[in-house]
Amino acid sequence: MTGLAARLLRHRTGPAAATLLALIVGVLILVAMGTLVESGLRFRPEPRLWASADVVVANRTISHTFREFDGDTTTSTVALPEGGTVDADLVDRIRRVPGVVAVTGDDRVPIGSPAAVGHGWDTYVFTGRRLAAGAAPRTDDEVVADTRLGVSPGDPIELVVGGINRSYRVSGTAETGTAAVFFTDAQAARLSAHPGRVDAIGVRMASGADLGAVREIASAAGATTYAGKDRGKAEQSENLAAQSLLVGAGAAFGGYVVLLIVFVVAGTIGLSVRHRRRDLALLRAVAATPGQVRRMLVAEAALLALAGSAIGGPVGLLAARWVHGELVGRGFVPAGFPMAGGLFAVPAAIGTAVLVAVVAALIAARRVTAIKPIEALGEIAVEPRRSGPARMIAGVLTLMAAGSAGAFTLGGAGSAGALAGAVGMLYLFVIAVALLAPMINAYAARLLTPVLPRIWRAGGYLAAANLRANAQGMATVLTALVLSVGFGGSVWFLQDNLERQTATQSSAGTLAERVLTAPGGLPADAAREIRELAGVQAATGVRRTQVVVRALGGIEPVGAQAVDPEGLTSTMDLTVRKGALAELRAGTVALSTMQASSSGWDVGDKAELWLGDGTPVTLDVIAIYDRGLGFGDVTVAAETVAGHTAANTVDEVLVRGGPDAGTALATWAAARPGAEILDAATRTRLLSTDLALGAWLNRLLIGVMVGYAALAAATTMVMAALARRRELALLQLVGVTRRQIRGMVRAEQAGLLGTAVLIGATIAVLTLAAIVNGLTGSPIPYVPPLGWAAVLGGTALLALVSTVWPVRRLLGAPPIDNIGLKE
Repeated sequence: MTGLAARLLRHRTGPAAATLLALIVGVLILVAMGTLVESGLRFRPEPRLWASADVVVANRTISHTFREFDGDTTTSTVALPEGGTVDADLVDRIRRVPGVVAVTGDDRVPIGSPAAVGHGWDTYVFTGRRLAAGAAPRTDDEVVADTRLGVSPGDPIELVVGGINRSYRVSGTAETGTAAVFFTDAQAARLSAHPGRVDAIGVRMASGADLGAVREIASAAGATTYAGKDRGKAEQSENLAAQSLLVGAGAAFGGYVVLLIVFVVAGTIGLSVRHRRRDLALLRAVAATPGQVRRMLVAEAALLALAGSAIGGPVGLLAARWVHGELVGRGFVPAGFPMAGGLFAVPAAIGTAVLVAVVAALIAARRVTAIKPIEALGEIAVEPRRSGPARMIAGVLTLMAAGSAGAFTLGGAGSAGALAGAVGMLYLFVIAVALLAPMINAYAARLLTPVLPRIWRAGGYLAAANLRANAQGMATVLTALVLSVGFGGSVWFLQDNLERQTATQSSAGTLAERVLTAPGGLPADAAREIRELAGVQAATGVRRTQVVVRALGGIEPVGAQAVDPEGLTSTMDLTVRKGALAELRAGTVALSTMQASSSGWDVGDKAELWLGDGTPVTLDVIAIYDRGLGFGDVTVAAETVAGHTAANTVDEVLVRGGPDAGTALATWAAARPGAEILDAATRTRLLSTDLALGAWLNRLLIGVMVGYAALAAATTMVMAALARRRELALLQLVGVTRRQIRGMVRAEQAGLLGTAVLIGATIAVLTLAAIVNGLTGSPIPYVPPLGWAAVLGGTALLALVSTVWPVRRLLGAPPIDNIGLKE
């Protein structure tokens, strides 16, 4: 049957080309995304600071165990937003373990300018490297700097630590592979943002020493031991953040992209087989067995899938490299992050394509292979009047599931959770439409029957009759159009809504006229100093961080801000709904309405959560506010997070004052290197730019899905139009003019497109409104100017081009040439 399948494909170039194109693009997308996810999963960070350590003790993650409804337990683990620390007393306790040769704690010191990370000198000893030049720091005003910082022994160097400019002399240089600076151990301890705690502990052990004793000490203190190849996971590396990004993006969107590809390829192959039902029925009529027909269809689908994989696989690898380059160029991934070669992604993509194609061919052929040979041609010539009850029941149940899906998808805070939830709701709606499409087409045809003849006269009459008779056959076309409109009108605009609402809330809620910022942050007491300046009425220091909260099915980090409570309501308006921000102090918390609803907290409740370094706290809820997107879902006093953040700085200071405050403020800023004064409008504009840059990956993934949905609609409509060869030829032979045929096709397209646009737009509005309402509290989503015009106009243009061009081509040939059996 393989030889017969190959010969048939050569004689059916139209449907074969459309199916092949869908498979090529599908494999391309699968390989590109799979390679990125594979790169994240296969990445194993090499230890740099702890290269010569046998064990590293650190606290990098937090886990929480939940009891399910059925009594089983599940554990949720997330990375600590602020990195986590361990008690410095562990150093002495581990040192007393028999067999421990050397042990040191690392006091990590973030440096704002130049962008670098500081450590104590003993940490450098554990790198196992020799200095490139010079000597170790002997006094507190000396440092060893990495060669990437461009200094030499004896050079002075200015470092901004904790928002304060400090002068040092370079005693030596090193090659550590990162921008690092090494202080004396005493100086690193003084500069640490968390006194009494260290970032990590490195341990060297003699051969045969008791590693279990170290693990017991670490475990009792809530820390984790990393040994062997896992030591690199204990280091605060930008590569670890890139790994989480690639894997997280793949987890959030990979499944939906695979489902989209399955949907498109299955629909394309199913439509191709359906349009060949006369050929297949003829084979059954001449005694071909059901197994032979199925094997032929499987062979055709497998050949197309393998051909598509041969083209799409290499192109997908090139696309993955392009995406990797863009991620590096936009700062999402470090330049040195290793890129996987697709060792697992390519076979997985090929296997998925072949499996989907084969299964789709088998499902599409089930009607032809199920009827008796003697009844084949007569049975297949008649379009079934209606779908079975099982399909209708499944469609109604799926529609009900789509309607209730929003309540569950809104549990994921942030843009990634919102986008994933929106795509999930959209798929449920589209699947429901696919199941109910024959009934939708039949009902729409009845409604259009009196309308189309009035506009297109004879062509409209023929179109109405054709729509009524071919309701089942046009189900795939309707589904493809709804999919295109639904994707273009919902998830594409969701990112715009998130960015717009975030910038709008931030702008409307910022009462301060001026904002002070600096690379690496400002000193923690900057707001107090600024409040003492002439003309300043209020000043609020803001430190952006994250806290970990319980969520549906696990725990998750959410955005938070730590603020100086004094004068807060004069510089910031969060639109408080309950309680009062004036009561904010250490031990209390204010929550956004979304976070309060998600966690089940209200004013007066005790909120149990974890700070960014993993410290558990119980805080009194004193207020609930609306502007969570613009200011974070959690607001706490700066005193609450003091000593629990990676740096002892504030990100910005909001200042409100009279005209004479500007001069005093400028003088204060001039004395702080890098400090900059922004007006509120400039701050909002910069925030919008940062949001757009940060959303690039989301837009890329959404664009891939929308583009593939549009491709599916185009190929489906081209195949449907080309399959009408015999029908159009017969109409010409019985006296219907080409003009009337073109009018019929336009009327059909208008009716089908109108139905698809109405359903797709309704689905898009429902999906977009549900998600936006949950995130912003506003049920009316924002659509950019000309946004809907672009979606609807683009879909209409796509439908017309994909139908008019093939029909014009068919009408250009003599009808007698197209009246044969071949479609």
